[in-house]
Amino acid sequence: MIRVAIVEDDPMVAELNKRYIELVDGFEVCAVFYSADGALQMLDQCDVDIVLLDVFMPGMNGIELLMKIREKGKSIDVIIVSAACDNATIMQALRFGAIDYIIKPFEFERLNDALVKYKELIEVMTVQNMINQVDLDNIRSKDHLNIQVPKGIDRNTLKRVWEKVQTFKQTAFSTEEMAMQVGISRVSMRKYLEFMKEIAVLKLELIYGTIGRPVYKYRATGLGSQIIIRYF
Repeated sequence: MIRVAIVEDDPMVAELNKRYIELVDGFEVCAVFYSADGALQMLDQCDVDIVLLDVFMPGMNGIELLMKIREKGKSIDVIIVSAACDNATIMQALRFGAIDYIIKPFEFERLNDALVKYKELIEVMTVQNMINQVDLDNIRSKDHLNIQVPKGIDRNTLKRVWEKVQTFKQTAFSTEEMAMQVGISRVSMRKYLEFMKEIAVLKLELIYGTIGRPVYKYRATGLGSQIIIRYF
């Protein structure tokens, strides 16, 4: 059995995550911690394989706990489950070795998918002492991080919008201009552009023209592909 620890300060969310995990064959929850500080004290004594870790908690946050786990050199894998969707937090989590990042609120299927892929990876690594390049590439393609998108955002449409954004290079553009390029309504386009602003691949600027009122336009930040590709 793969042993799981949950680190989540909301008892109701922790219980829901526990029930979800127990629905997945091959996993068992062996510990639940309601603070990162408490988890850090106990993880040395707990024999766990993987931690389901929230970010926003009183005291030490989840990213700080992840860093501490890495500093200790412990062979514990981590899946972040958090409402934090800013690019800085996501990139920090990935740099410190989180194997997946699930944005709240999420459906059971998303967590199930992450755990099943993790189990497949562990099974392959356990059975095979030596792995060739083809096998390794197959494992990596199955285990590719695929961050959940918010409700109302379609991955294929998001990809189309991003492709059009790149054609503007560093030129600012309006919601209406982008809606015409992609072929969706201005209201729908605003949702996509605002989401892309939230993850910091776009910024909103106030553009002053020679005549009339100033208007708000979007512009690519330059962070781009490294962040948004996780959502496709």
